[in-house]
Amino acid sequence: MATSLFTSLLPFTSSTTSHSNRSPFRACRASASPSVPENHFQHTPRRDFLKGVALSLPLIVLAEPPHSQARDVAVGSFLPPSSSDPSFVLFKASSKDTPALRAGNVQPYQFILPPTWKQLRIANILSGNYCQPKCAEPWVEVKFEDEKQGKIQVVASPLIRLTNKPNATIEDIGSPEKVIASLGPFVTGNTFDPDELLEMSVEKVDDQTYYKYVLETPFALTGSHNLAKATAKGNTVVLFVASANDKQWQTSEKILKTMLDSFKV
Repeated sequence: MATSLFTSLLPFTSSTTSHSNRSPFRACRASASPSVPENHFQHTPRRDFLKGVALSLPLIVLAEPPHSQARDVAVGSFLPPSSSDPSFVLFKASSKDTPALRAGNVQPYQFILPPTWKQLRIANILSGNYCQPKCAEPWVEVKFEDEKQGKIQVVASPLIRLTNKPNATIEDIGSPEKVIASLGPFVTGNTFDPDELLEMSVEKVDDQTYYKYVLETPFALTGSHNLAKATAKGNTVVLFVASANDKQWQTSEKILKTMLDSFKV
């Protein structure tokens, strides 16, 4: 809307800029001169249009919040306390949260996190908004961060990228080693080396199987320490990733592992 509005103003802009060599102070004096004809100030369609635009512009600006506002509010101000641990809050993703959930391409998921964390805005090209419900590549569902403790993100991948079997479980896709070999770059943000894998385990919650990983990734873009948890449901593989640098890891390792353990689809 802002672009079309700007384009519609171009003819008026060009007509005024042709007098840019005149001093604004001279123009003010001229408008105050008694010699100006009375009908100079009569309303015209053009003047009414510009007046309307001037009045509406502040509303347009206010309707578009700055990007930084996505990080301004701690989640504890709007998420409920976790029933399992009141020192954390519960995030339950719903259709209002992500394009994939609205399209029914991802099953609802949930996890707990400290109330001081803040949700980050995701660029449209990373959110999968442009390709739902038939995305061919993985996308980022949600991201949260605390500058002192680390960050987490939920990444979703089309099942067809890992297997041709419809509605496959994580076991159908393969072993924990095979799954992390495919999804590792989405944990690190760049490359995955099997030597970076410190621990892996398998757990079952409510008939849903999860693969869990602990990685030490000194060259990762996400951080030198990464935790991951993966499962498959419907047409999608969902990956929960918790990341921290060395300084964050020293104080938040336990918190990040608690968040990882709480994740379920």
